Amino acid sequence: MRIKRELSLGLIIDIQEKLFPHMDQYEVLLKRCAILIEGLKVLDIPLLLTEQYPKGLGATVPEISVLYAQKPVIEKIAFSCCDEPALMQHAFLQSRNTVIICGIEAHVCVLQTAIDLLEAGYQVVVVEDCISSRKPEDKRVAVERMRTEGAVISTSESILLELARVAGTEEFKTISRLIK
Repeated sequence: MRIKRELSLGLIIDIQEKLFPHMDQYEVLLKRCAILIEGLKVLDIPLLLTEQYPKGLGATVPEISVLYAQKPVIEKIAFSCCDEPALMQHAFLQSRNTVIICGIEAHVCVLQTAIDLLEAGYQVVVVEDCISSRKPEDKRVAVERMRTEGAVISTSESILLELARVAGTEEFKTISRLIK
């Protein structure tokens, strides 16, 4: 099944100041997430951003928040984004059936959100090079579980090119520069 841009939205989960520096390979993760977010914006795919208990974990890291530049940021205390009514009632989520996920931590908020979205009938795409956990093993097991539950596992480059569909357009040229 091809993933189509007109049916997709991006979900950026909890990339926050106090937790992010503890993620495995966080510098690479930051770069990949930025590429994904910029590419989704080029393709006019709407984005939603969550923050887990920002009073304790801080705001979204500046490198991501500057790319998001939309309101609102959806605050939550539940691990699954689906337990936050503001997210589930958002117009973007009501008008799209494919959710492209990046964020942290893979084995907690990302995993629980993916499972709940699948149960709610959404097609879930987990961008493997745009998620992480503190321990690589936790991420590995989470990705395996999400795949078993029915999520599509992709990479930032692969999903952006699939959404672009053709070469030769201005969108493709911009995405090509991003992924190089």
